[in-house]
Amino acid sequence: MKAAVTAHPHYVVSEIDPRLYGSFIEHLGRAVYTGIYEPGHPTADANGMRQDVIDLVRELNVPIVRYPGGNFVSAYNWEDGIGPKEQRPVRLDLAWHTSESNEVGLHEFADWCTCANTEMMLAVNLGSRGLDEARNLLEYANHPGGSKWSDKRIANGRKEPFDVKLWCLGNEMDGPWQIGHKTADEYGRLAHETAKAMRAFSKSLELVVCGSSNAKMPTYPEWEATVLDHTYNEVDYISLHMYFDNEANDAPNYLAMSEKLDAYIVSVAGVIDYIKAKKRSNKQVYISFDEWNVWYHSKEQDKKILGGSDGWPFAPPLLEDIYNFEDVLQVGLILNTFIRRSDVVKIACLAQLVNVIAPIMTVPNGPAWRQTIFYPYLFASNYGRGNALDLKVESPTYRSVAGDVAYVDVAGVHDRQTGHVTFFAVNRHSSEAIETVVDLSGFGAAEIVDHQVMAHADLKAVNSAENPGNVSPRKGEGAAVAGGKLNLSLPAYSYQFIRLRL
Repeated sequence: MKAAVTAHPHYVVSEIDPRLYGSFIEHLGRAVYTGIYEPGHPTADANGMRQDVIDLVRELNVPIVRYPGGNFVSAYNWEDGIGPKEQRPVRLDLAWHTSESNEVGLHEFADWCTCANTEMMLAVNLGSRGLDEARNLLEYANHPGGSKWSDKRIANGRKEPFDVKLWCLGNEMDGPWQIGHKTADEYGRLAHETAKAMRAFSKSLELVVCGSSNAKMPTYPEWEATVLDHTYNEVDYISLHMYFDNEANDAPNYLAMSEKLDAYIVSVAGVIDYIKAKKRSNKQVYISFDEWNVWYHSKEQDKKILGGSDGWPFAPPLLEDIYNFEDVLQVGLILNTFIRRSDVVKIACLAQLVNVIAPIMTVPNGPAWRQTIFYPYLFASNYGRGNALDLKVESPTYRSVAGDVAYVDVAGVHDRQTGHVTFFAVNRHSSEAIETVVDLSGFGAAEIVDHQVMAHADLKAVNSAENPGNVSPRKGEGAAVAGGKLNLSLPAYSYQFIRLRL
């Protein structure tokens, strides 16, 4: 089989916002406790944060981290997480049926972000609470001093403001499972007024309004139209969420699901354009895809805790999917989709970062290790920055639940500052290698500076604390540039990262 790709520096989708490679930490399971925070751990710093985890997050080069939820935020009192730790209350978390100690709150998380070289994306509670609590949190976080809440921050040991730029107006408010679930009109009205109040504090804030929790919601896409009708001129982004599963154990259809992701993005982009036209607005609202990942491996084992039959445990293992090689391909496909839609999707958050459906896993008082999906995220985050190229791809196809799907999926990025072009490629074919030629004639001379391949004989192969390198990249072989063309072979069911210096 053969495929052909044409790349040209003049054919560009958009400049990629680095926040396309963001992530997410929620007070859920072991994401915080024994995830990022474990005071007794051998690598713990003075704040109790695991240095081994910080090192892996730095390796991923994560630009933003959404916090503190997720479903958790919709019944969260942010004031519980400030002040002396010994005075903080233990709360029952209704979202995940667990206990929350509040040992980690805004100050601790902000310090962790500084150590991890990332920035905070804060969510406010518009479920059980509302406008007043949101504006108080904003004042606490961002005002220099001389007011009630900023002076409390200073008294709590932080003189300088946190200066948080990016704020989520609630979480998944379309979902009946959400504490404080609202109709689109109810939520849109509340989000409008909250955004208006936050804008009165500072017009430089970036605000994210809740879109659909997934494309199967009965209110989608009318939810987006109604909410944006209320909020369009006050917000900058509308959020989308989507998780992927292979419970049917059908690899070809599983690997076609990124096409449904693409259709989801295109549909919501159309709704944005409709409301923009309806409002006669000159501003542009974009998409913040602030929850996405593969999630299904752990659902059966989580039922006891989530159903309430295990009481209210503190930081139990929840949503601890152990990812396999098949999921490497899926995550690669999702990231490629975001790159190709970077004109509309400006922010995306892999959910989540540590232990909870995450690329990084930890053992309490033990090692931190890389899951299989760590690697496509690593390559995209570090090298998928610059201009997303509008590639022309000719590939054989196959029939799937998403229609005709190309076996070869490719995204390309041109970094003009460093003089590199990078390609991320997935071969969806189960048994055949596909010889692929990339026409680079618009770029001039080029040389390969890095080439990594992920392939494995077993789609279900996983990494573990005992064998963390079972599924990992290997140096690519056989790729060559000649006559303005890149020639490479994509093995069956494989992911490739190839970087060229111009």
